[in-house]
Amino acid sequence: MTRELHSRELHYDVTGSGPVLLVLPGGAGHPMGFGPLTERLSARFTVVTCDPLGLAHGRLGRPVAEQRVTDWSEGAHRVLEAVLPAGASAYVLGTSSGGIAALDLLARHPERLAHVVAHEPPVVQVLADAPRQRAGFTEVADTFRAAGLRAAGARLAAVLDGTPAPTPADPEAQPPSPGEELTTPMGVFLTRVLLPFSAYVPDTAALRSVSVRLTLAAGRDSRGWLLHRTARMAAESAGAGFTEFPGGHLGVLEHPEEFARRLVDTLSGAGAQVTGA
Repeated sequence: MTRELHSRELHYDVTGSGPVLLVLPGGAGHPMGFGPLTERLSARFTVVTCDPLGLAHGRLGRPVAEQRVTDWSEGAHRVLEAVLPAGASAYVLGTSSGGIAALDLLARHPERLAHVVAHEPPVVQVLADAPRQRAGFTEVADTFRAAGLRAAGARLAAVLDGTPAPTPADPEAQPPSPGEELTTPMGVFLTRVLLPFSAYVPDTAALRSVSVRLTLAAGRDSRGWLLHRTARMAAESAGAGFTEFPGGHLGVLEHPEEFARRLVDTLSGAGAQVTGA
């Protein structure tokens, strides 16, 4: 059974039993598509899925300010304080922008965390060519505002896989309406999350001090792409482990059974007392 919870503007769902596993989705934090993954993990964990902006809990379409990584990580910390039994610690899976929040959570609040897996967090500031990569993300946001979601999606794919920018957008493409930026999770992501999150600089000193509790991950299908390289460099910078998961950047959605199995293996290797592992 899944419980939907709202507390002091915290929005999260709880399902399953066992040690607490906090899940921080990517994009604008909307957990759409995560059901198959959480269903598989709930046999082994109490899965707590965060929705930092409440987009899946009735707030889609409402005004959203430009987001800050610290707001997401502090919100996740408050969720853990609400759900963790006294003296217990949690495991964390963060993917994409949620992976950035997971890194910040570990750097700020390691005391309640047993192990964190950050899957393809776009912390491109760790790269030597960070200015070029951030400029690419700026082009994605600008493309959305000029030509809409389809053109922005094509531009984002080109940034992630390192291919040349796509040809000019369809001349009939239209800019999104003022409300369209807020009525889809992708619109919220492109206008409120992408640029401030990709500008985030991980606290490598803090992460190094707890590096045994951190694993950076990337999809096998992402080899040679931007976020695979980013995850490897972030692991090296933090002195943390690195591993590969099934699929690519969206492996959590496209291969939920294999992804869940790999996560259980990773956490078991980190010392997790996982039911049935």
